[in-house]
Amino acid sequence: MTEVASSVVHEVIGRRIQDVDQPIVDYIINVLADEDFDFGVEGEGAFEALGELLVDSGCVTDDSECRSVCSKISEKFGKHGLVKAKPTVRSLLAPLRMYDGMDEEEAPKKKPEPVDGPLLTERDKMKLERRKRKDERQREAQYQNHLQEMEAVKAGMPAVRVTHDNSDGRAVRDIHMENFNISVGGRDLIADGCVTLSYGRHYGLVGRNGTGKTTFLRYMALHAIEGIPKNCQILHVEQEVVGDDISALQCVLNSDFERTQLLEEEVRLLALQRDMDLEGEAGKSSGELNGGVEKNATAQRLEEIYKRLEFIDAYSAEARAASILAGLSFSPEMQKKPTKAFSGGWRMRIALARALFIEPDLLLLDEPTNHLDLHAVLWLETYLVKWPKTFIVVSHAREFLNTVVTDILHLQGQKLIAFRGNYDVFERTREEQLKNKQKAFESNERSRAHMQTFIDKFRYNAKRASLVQSRIKALDRLGHVDEVINDPDYKFEFPSPDDRPGPPIISFSDASFAYPGGPTLFKNLNFGIDLDSRIAMVGPNGIGKSTILKLISGELQPSSGTVFRSAKVRIAVFSQHHVDGLDLSSNPLLYMMRCFPGVPEQKLRGHLGSFGITGNLALQPMYTLSGGQKSRVAFAKITFKKPHILLLDEPSNHLDLDAVEALIQGLVLFQGGVLMVSHDEHLISGSVDQLWVVSEGKANPFDGTFHDYKTILQSS
Repeated sequence: MTEVASSVVHEVIGRRIQDVDQPIVDYIINVLADEDFDFGVEGEGAFEALGELLVDSGCVTDDSECRSVCSKISEKFGKHGLVKAKPTVRSLLAPLRMYDGMDEEEAPKKKPEPVDGPLLTERDKMKLERRKRKDERQREAQYQNHLQEMEAVKAGMPAVRVTHDNSDGRAVRDIHMENFNISVGGRDLIADGCVTLSYGRHYGLVGRNGTGKTTFLRYMALHAIEGIPKNCQILHVEQEVVGDDISALQCVLNSDFERTQLLEEEVRLLALQRDMDLEGEAGKSSGELNGGVEKNATAQRLEEIYKRLEFIDAYSAEARAASILAGLSFSPEMQKKPTKAFSGGWRMRIALARALFIEPDLLLLDEPTNHLDLHAVLWLETYLVKWPKTFIVVSHAREFLNTVVTDILHLQGQKLIAFRGNYDVFERTREEQLKNKQKAFESNERSRAHMQTFIDKFRYNAKRASLVQSRIKALDRLGHVDEVINDPDYKFEFPSPDDRPGPPIISFSDASFAYPGGPTLFKNLNFGIDLDSRIAMVGPNGIGKSTILKLISGELQPSSGTVFRSAKVRIAVFSQHHVDGLDLSSNPLLYMMRCFPGVPEQKLRGHLGSFGITGNLALQPMYTLSGGQKSRVAFAKITFKKPHILLLDEPSNHLDLDAVEALIQGLVLFQGGVLMVSHDEHLISGSVDQLWVVSEGKANPFDGTFHDYKTILQSS
């Protein structure tokens, strides 16, 4: 293709092309040789793409000659069979998806709005189509590179197992990391980082979504930062356990590699000893000497194994592993089930249990409470408070951080800064520091302005020359104080509905539910939800809280009884499914355009902006966004049609602490009903006024605050 393009270009343009710089010639040839290049009618596409360059480079004298040359080039390519025939198509005012609305309760009756602005000409449409194809190819290439990068990271993760000695060197205590840099995809995340992790301290890593918290943990897990001792055992709990036929309990125990090997060797040697005893009883006297030596060696090795097993406390390991799993809400029956029988959330719990069982020198936890119910969170808090070694935890749960950490690592503006104390102490300390810095900056600016005014006024006054010089020197000595730059405020602006359907909005009348072939989960539910409802459902995982949300939304139907929903009510449901279901190779704006075809781009940009997805962030591929940023895209999608009721299933998962604050403010201002499933004390206390406790097939109002409910759980 390139050779044909070169031949055609040289033939049509003639000797003039010899005077053109070779890079320009190569560029022209490569554009024309692109298999997706559209020459258009009589070379119009070629003129649009290359006309200006052909004229400026001297290949042609003016636009008129340029059109003629492009037409000839198109004709020549056509003779070679390289110009695609254009199919006859009908132009639509707005893009249309045949499957649009199929996942809604009913097909939308309203026709898509035509795109604002004048209709595009055929030439403009062709240019946009070429640009779209090019962008899609680039996006797909970037996405594939991202997938390869993630696989490489996973493959590079060291397999950390329990070790019972320090044969690789002295025990790891403090860890000093100095002058390190971390960047991903050409974007700097941390520059000139310096951090000291003191042995036995518990660190909370906080910062805005997308600043690089998870990437920092990955680099540490890979020992990719100078200053981490090679014999330092680091375990990053990020990926869930791969499901197989091994039981949950055995999966945890297998991480103690030495114990597993010793027990397997014990079984093998006992079988060998038994065989030798049977041979002796059979009266086989031949080879008695050799048999006796082998028997003694076997007995000696068994004695060594028993001593070692006792030394590493191997026989209590199963009880310890079972206790950890029980704390994470695994019943004795569940501990015996194969790991492949569990969902992703439960397999994440198994990964967390392995980490706690291993007790590495440095434990790295990334949002460990996301897959836990309140019972398990309270247990984990108690366990981590007593953790004897060092750990770093990333979490959006303020109360969890306040309980388990002794220090805060704050990542902002490519800098890591350490603070003593829990999150509340950090917040007060940082607020005071920012106030002092702002005062110093304002004082410095006033002094500089005052001196500069004097200098400007008397610069050319000979009588005051000495005073002017002294002010200039004083100005130089004054130095410069950096302006305080705060993170931009997060926004969660839930659009309030334009209409308010009359009551009842949603009501349950003796509604019962059971999955096919399963036991009855709920029996005779009776409650109502209206536009003033502000409710949080709490209870252990697996009790059916998410099932109630699905019954309310209509995704599930009751086995008996009735669930009434007003015909006019619009319900928005947020769950982890919406985040996981995002098209990672797309960007937020394009995703919204596909979800709502025909809606003006500016309107979609404005709606994304109301959830903090602004500027270039709206154009970044989804795979480059953090978990919290993806959550905000999902919020934007489900609220675009101005719902009356918000059903939120763990909405704070993956949001950073500032985003949780913004979510609380957004829910407070929302002029509709809210029903959420959450275990985040700060979120619940700040945004709802009623608790429902789900237990024993019922959802009953709780007379008290979330703190009261938490106290009852802790005492039980």
